[in-house]
Amino acid sequence: MSPRTQPRRRGLRIAVWSLVTVLVVAAGLVGVVLWQNSYEMDEQRVSIRHAGHTLNGVLAIPKDGRKHHGLVVYVHGDGPIDATHDDGYKPMWEANAKAGYAALSWDKPGVAGAPGNWLDQSMDDRADEAAAAIAWARARPDIDGDRIGLWGASQAGWVLPKVAAKAPVSFVIAVSPAINWLRQGRHNLLAELRADGATAARTKAAIANSDTTRRLLERHATFDEYVKAMRGDADGMTADRWGFISKNYTADATQDLRALRGIPVLLTLAGHDINVDTADTERSYRNVLDASGALTVERYPDATHSLLKRSIEQSDVKITFTALFSPRSLFADGFLDDQRQFLKDLGRGSNAIP
Repeated sequence: MSPRTQPRRRGLRIAVWSLVTVLVVAAGLVGVVLWQNSYEMDEQRVSIRHAGHTLNGVLAIPKDGRKHHGLVVYVHGDGPIDATHDDGYKPMWEANAKAGYAALSWDKPGVAGAPGNWLDQSMDDRADEAAAAIAWARARPDIDGDRIGLWGASQAGWVLPKVAAKAPVSFVIAVSPAINWLRQGRHNLLAELRADGATAARTKAAIANSDTTRRLLERHATFDEYVKAMRGDADGMTADRWGFISKNYTADATQDLRALRGIPVLLTLAGHDINVDTADTERSYRNVLDASGALTVERYPDATHSLLKRSIEQSDVKITFTALFSPRSLFADGFLDDQRQFLKDLGRGSNAIP
């Protein structure tokens, strides 16, 4: 063997073993991702007929061997959300499953191939949709019709009490729910301006634009009138979005919350919520529901509006890697456990309706 051949063979062996090492590590990482994104529940696609069209849903059933389960019906927040919220709901569904509850959710109209357009909906339309889903679930032999409740986030704050007024529900989990559309919008505007370190002049201009928008809504202005009033700068507003806001800007849950009296309610609030005024929300819920003795309030100081850990949500890289390798860790400490415990306590009667 020539002296030149030996280094070449050594180099080839090093390259081969390096490739093998990379492949083994990659396979290990893929295995971790698959394991971390596997949940203790069985998911099935379902179809629910409502108002002449079909809701494309997902039903997640606990793997506990039981043939009869309670059910948590999920009511989305704002935006084009699919049934699993891009898999973001699954850690919560698993928490439900550990407490013996199934979960039901569906694609918003116009999302993931579903018929319709969610921007055509009012809050009453959304409540009718959820009530139809409850009726569908109550007819299933694997669902306990006496243990069907609601989970809803953000914009769902206007929907949850409307559903409870239309259909019997045995509990509600309200996550960062809003109370008044216009107050929430102003809170969000000012909070974002503060977070951006906006100058006084910029803040004054933004408030002026907001006031103009409110006046346009009050006189039922068209989208073209809105664009003209904004001097041609729609700032992301579309005709469909303008129509959606026009339908819903008067939303206020204060009076509707009376439909939740006597029903066990878990209200979860974040410490860094720039979307919803959590003090206003807690005050409103306590004013209406505290006398019934069925309200539980949980606060998460480190959480953002979506109840994710603030340190994670502030970094796209952290969100991506955590979602891949430890999706349950996305949420604020205690958030998943508190929901599981709330549901378990319902079965023990500690939150039973008086």
